[in-house]
Amino acid sequence: MIARRLVLLSLATFGWFVCGTTVAAHPVPFSYMDVRLAPTALDVTIVLHIYDVAHDLEVAPMERLLVPEVARGQMAALAGLLDRRLHVSVDGHAIRGAWTDVEVLADRQSLRLRSRTTLDGPLGVVAIDGVIFPYDPQHQTFINIYDGAALMQAMINQADARFEYFTGTRPGTVAVVGRFIPLGARHILIGSDHVLFLIGLMLLGNTLRRLVLIVTAFTLAHSLTLSLAALSLVALPARLIEPAIALSIIYVGVDNLLVRDGSRDTRVWVAFVFGLIHGFGFATVLQEMHLPAPALGWSLVSFNLGVEAGQLVIVVPVAAALASLRVRRPAAARRLAVAGSVTVILGGSYWFIQRIVYSGGL
Repeated sequence: MIARRLVLLSLATFGWFVCGTTVAAHPVPFSYMDVRLAPTALDVTIVLHIYDVAHDLEVAPMERLLVPEVARGQMAALAGLLDRRLHVSVDGHAIRGAWTDVEVLADRQSLRLRSRTTLDGPLGVVAIDGVIFPYDPQHQTFINIYDGAALMQAMINQADARFEYFTGTRPGTVAVVGRFIPLGARHILIGSDHVLFLIGLMLLGNTLRRLVLIVTAFTLAHSLTLSLAALSLVALPARLIEPAIALSIIYVGVDNLLVRDGSRDTRVWVAFVFGLIHGFGFATVLQEMHLPAPALGWSLVSFNLGVEAGQLVIVVPVAAALASLRVRRPAAARRLAVAGSVTVILGGSYWFIQRIVYSGGL
């Protein structure tokens, strides 16, 4: 995350340099947006290159926009363009501040507009959505969020046109919890590789206490590495993690076939060791959210709670069904354990090949 911010800052700095020295040629396609948060207000400053403005407002030559009188004459058109294409909301409610008089930045070949919106109470979630100049597929808008002494940097473009910032206020915390509990549950439920791993661990059955130990070991392990990765304390590339998750599934299936007589049940340790790997996989979801420090702790707790809720949705009915089958039809339960373990091996093998051969892993 830190490395990404440095890259963004370097690109932005380079963009300012090019914008300040290039007139005739198409400059790097960047716009710049500063958002300053106050307890009951939102201040927005946006800087647009005259090349892009002139293109969309059909002003020629574009250098005419560097004349203050001409730029002010385009104020209404500029405000309308921003209102149509740039959408800012606070806690789900769209805000529309009045854009003030346009300022000419001749040294940067750019125009700057400002907007201030007064709000009723503390801010929770600030969302920025839109592409300011859709005519250029390469256009990007760099965003700086100033929240007191904290600075958050992000970027929106046609491929990823939405950015959300969670503040450290009470509304921001409530929003984080409400967002990340469902996100954690959804991630485990639609993550077929994680689901197959869990089912593989339960195929051999055993006592309720044993199953609780297995699930708890998996939970503790993935919570540990999820936290370390989300806090940027430990980083492992996805090209290593994703194939490793597939290998963990294969191992569980093979281990089931070797120990199905119950003589060497090491599933608790298997769950813990491979849970560490799965935690790095979970962490990629949080890292993509680019959360600010005030919300990071709550996001970790909430995401973990969601993952555990999703696990319970899987573990409880599967464990109950397997237990019932073992009591009523022990022979069928043993055949199911063998067939299920083979299925687990095949599924893990498919993902491993896919992630190595077709995704350029390792």
